[in-house]
Amino acid sequence: MDEQTRRGGRAQGAEGAAERYGTVMGPHALEKRWMAREMRRNATPAEACLWQRLRRSQLGGLHFRRQQVIDGFIVDFYCHAAGIVVEVDGPVHEARQEYDADRARAFARRGLRELRFPNERVFGDVEAVLEEIQAAAVPPQAER
Repeated sequence: MDEQTRRGGRAQGAEGAAERYGTVMGPHALEKRWMAREMRRNATPAEACLWQRLRRSQLGGLHFRRQQVIDGFIVDFYCHAAGIVVEVDGPVHEARQEYDADRARAFARRGLRELRFPNERVFGDVEAVLEEIQAAAVPPQAER
């Protein structure tokens, strides 16, 4: 197996990469990928603040990706190992409640847990936000 295939590169094909990461990009994959790239370059201040604390597996060794495409939706942060989607909500989300509910249902069908934090909470108490994310990454203890 060549190096590119081993790392999930083009030799494996787009479908193989999507299966590997548990994401379905849908028919607008290229457009969504470009949008996600632009969103990474132009992060909101709250997203940038949280990303500084999530990047490089700083939070309990959890690896997060930012602006990940999942089922045609672009999520702020995604941890595949824990099955967590983290959204930082600014004023735009007040007018998108139905859209956000559709997203939540799509993620739930995949078994992903969505955590939402308003900008104010990220700025005001990022430590509590990080604790909540880390707690969500640990499955609850089985009752005896």
